[in-house]
Amino acid sequence: MAKVPVGTNLDGWLDAYADRTGQLSVSEVRALFAVVSRPEVVSLAGGMPYVKALPQELLVKSFNMMMRDRGNLAMQYSGGQGDETLRDQIRELMALEGIRSSVEDITLTTGSQHGLELVAGLFLNAGDVVLAEGPSYVGALGIFKHYQAEISHIHTDDDGISPEALSTRIASLRRAGKKIKFLYLVPNFANPSGVTLSKARRAKVLEICRQNHILVLEDNPYGLLYFDKPTPNALRSLDEDGVIYFGSFSKILVPGFRVGYVLAPPAIRQKLVLAQESAILCPSAFSQMMISEYLANSDWQAQISTFRSVYKERRDAALAAMKQHLPKLSTTKPGGGFYLWVKLPEGIDSKAMLPVAVKNLVAYTPGTAFYGDGTGQDFLRICYSYPTPEDIRVGISRLASVINLQTELLDTFATTTNRGK
Repeated sequence: MAKVPVGTNLDGWLDAYADRTGQLSVSEVRALFAVVSRPEVVSLAGGMPYVKALPQELLVKSFNMMMRDRGNLAMQYSGGQGDETLRDQIRELMALEGIRSSVEDITLTTGSQHGLELVAGLFLNAGDVVLAEGPSYVGALGIFKHYQAEISHIHTDDDGISPEALSTRIASLRRAGKKIKFLYLVPNFANPSGVTLSKARRAKVLEICRQNHILVLEDNPYGLLYFDKPTPNALRSLDEDGVIYFGSFSKILVPGFRVGYVLAPPAIRQKLVLAQESAILCPSAFSQMMISEYLANSDWQAQISTFRSVYKERRDAALAAMKQHLPKLSTTKPGGGFYLWVKLPEGIDSKAMLPVAVKNLVAYTPGTAFYGDGTGQDFLRICYSYPTPEDIRVGISRLASVINLQTELLDTFATTTNRGK
């Protein structure tokens, strides 16, 4: 076989792709999966739920009842908006966070990520601006970049996104002639920071967006997974016309069903259903009816409470290990969800350090994954949801050894450089 010269393009269709394909890139989170699947590596990287905490007999029971009562429907095509019974049950789920809704305004999607993609396709033109927390969810950033949007990160602290910084940024972008389409938020136990937008700031953020006619996308996969107290009511509960709400069963049940939902104002919902039908014809009736059966015949609120206990134990293990092994590093202290956001010592690049960490049998997600402009090198995300508490302790101990070594190397380099002057 003839050797192909180095640098030769093997894609004969390169000149035929749409311009937006240039924005496609491998997710830094997904790229880690092959590495961290090695059993000897403690993965603090991927945000996977601990599905073993869900008794399998609950799903087996739901499957048997669903196939007995609705099997023919479950294995058939369905409507583009999704199963009406499940949509009605979702109303009860969202009511726990103060949301009043109608069955007609809920659309089921193939995971909430699919809902985000559909909404982005409805609104974004190349060059439009999306406002987002800094840092923000990597999956959403990938969608916005695919549609060639400009991502503008807004300062975020322990109380969530800053209303003052948001207002200032909007004014600056408007002066520059930019078109802002929406503000994307994960207000509860955010991915990756773990912070929750405070009640006082929620009202301020919504008012700023109302005044500037900016749509708010509220992505809320973690809201029910609080540890000590519920989160403030959802943004959607405060503004039914200016907020599109995204929910998911991936974190409170299992991700394998790939069922999410979108609550949107009527005019947007109509376009959303049409977009979904054009893209995939209909979401999976089988998955929807399985979840519906589970909600109807299981104590799902008790199961969510079990998940809360599981994740709280892991959060506590992670914070204790950070205090023991990396006491000088600042980290968020989430009241729920899956993540710690860690500030590294000055001069350490989390992306450059990752291969060294994996060699030392621990993995994390570099902070650069969560910024649309490639910054965030001085941060990393720790996910504590999937490893056991003992593995978390071992993983953070290994991570501390790597960070301490990097710090020593930097100190040695600085000392040598100063002597040479």
